[in-house]
Amino acid sequence: MIRQRASADLDACVGLLRTVHDRDGYPVDWPGRPAEWLTPPSLLAAWVAETDGRIAGHVSLARSGTGDLAPALWSGRARVPVERAAVVGRLFASPAARGLGLGARLLARAACEARERGLHPVLDVLAHDTAAVALYEREGWSLLDTVDQRWSANRTVTVHCFAAPV
Repeated sequence: MIRQRASADLDACVGLLRTVHDRDGYPVDWPGRPAEWLTPPSLLAAWVAETDGRIAGHVSLARSGTGDLAPALWSGRARVPVERAAVVGRLFASPAARGLGLGARLLARAACEARERGLHPVLDVLAHDTAAVALYEREGWSLLDTVDQRWSANRTVTVHCFAAPV
């Protein structure tokens, strides 16, 4: 079951995020305040997936923020203002629940909400996150570009930027 995330879900979401981080390295850098990381000021909405009464996945939809590359790329190609893009993010699923299609259903829910708001869903993903890249490709998302993004003076990462199908 996919449902809108409630405030009471945040502790369980943080716990699941910790499990995913420890197993898969997502997010790459553990946030100092993970509940705030899941609820950025640009947040439009967030959802959770439940299996057997437990939170097994999460996704959010937000306005473009600092560091988001896909919105500007999509905007330039579509020749519309960048404000017409919405960023799908914070997508993760419990290792124990993988293979149930939760990632695809969460992705679809966020994309549907973006479209209902008159926005086009886009996202950035680290190039080395091959499972996530495979999900987006399987779901028909288009690769906009692959770019090197400077995260700090000593760190550059390679990012794939995707846009949802029209």
